[in-house]
Amino acid sequence: MALTAEELQKEGLRLFEEGLYDEAARRFNEALEHFAEDGREVEAGEMLNNIGIIRRKQGHWEAAREAIEEARRIFVRLEDKSREAQAQGNLGGIYASMGRRDEAIEVWRAAIVLFDELEDRQHQGDTLLTLGVALFKSGQREAGLATYQAGLQLLEQPTVMQQVTRTLLAIQTRILGAGI
Repeated sequence: MALTAEELQKEGLRLFEEGLYDEAARRFNEALEHFAEDGREVEAGEMLNNIGIIRRKQGHWEAAREAIEEARRIFVRLEDKSREAQAQGNLGGIYASMGRRDEAIEVWRAAIVLFDELEDRQHQGDTLLTLGVALFKSGQREAGLATYQAGLQLLEQPTVMQQVTRTLLAIQTRILGAGI
């Protein structure tokens, strides 16, 4: 019996979690075909996004970029700002992996604007953290640190390490502010 698009998607996620990337990509591709045949463009875009993430993990940068770009175009056409912003963030990660830091910074900034418009503080904060690290690594130390701090402040669900970092930076700011 043939699997439904949802079953293929679920199987792809399971295989992905097990680290079986090629098999997962095949399942996502099969689900993509079914979703596209049924006119379910959002789900088709999500499958492309998943395939792009897999290809990035495998170091297949161009295949990853193409899949994410196609997903992003679908989300733009459907005016799905949330998924568009998430695809932008993923695209930034691909550019960074390719050593194309300036392009990564540009698309992360675009994602941050979209997340701000959506009032999605968690994703905006996560993307600011990533951008902050990229800026810092590119030699823009002060801008990177400021961006990273802004991201920490926006996080609604920070990890324990992010909470500790947030506290340490607040203490540093108070000490430096009081001493000058």
